[in-house]
Amino acid sequence: MDDLELVSDSALCEALARADERALAEAYRRHGASVHNLARRVLGSGDLADEVTQDVFLDLWRRPEHFDASRGSLRTFLVTRAHGRSVDLVRAETARRSREQRSVNDTALAGYDLDHFVFDLATADKVQGAVAALPADERVAIEMAYFEGMTYREVATTLGAPEGTIKSRIRSGLQRLRTSLRQQGVSAT
Repeated sequence: MDDLELVSDSALCEALARADERALAEAYRRHGASVHNLARRVLGSGDLADEVTQDVFLDLWRRPEHFDASRGSLRTFLVTRAHGRSVDLVRAETARRSREQRSVNDTALAGYDLDHFVFDLATADKVQGAVAALPADERVAIEMAYFEGMTYREVATTLGAPEGTIKSRIRSGLQRLRTSLRQQGVSAT
């Protein structure tokens, strides 16, 4: 099987079963764009679509025997897998946001008196001052993540920076905030 470009998808999967890396490359060449485009449409994110595409082809590499040519084409098989994984990611993100919102609502309704309100106003002024004193890159990342409710990935995408860099900026900024607030007599609980 010297020229994989000419073989059928079934023969390609047979080559994958023999751990032929060229067969995986050919399967990706043939069907990668379809898988990625579908994932991007469902997820609305190129980064997440990249992850889904990688997962789908990694799964094909690990378990090529799951493809059954009698049930449909390889493209249909891969796109169906991509759709399922994309929908799972959307559902997981929706559930996470719902849990976070419930937690916020539960905290808000847990009992709030005038003393707490006054204390919180004074603390809020100190927090605002401490946030304003942060370096711009840390301040912007923290504001987006904590005040606008964006995920690390969303902050990274919006700012055009790697997710690890954003996490480091937020971690560093939170440490600066903690130190600044302690110096002002505000304890972080």
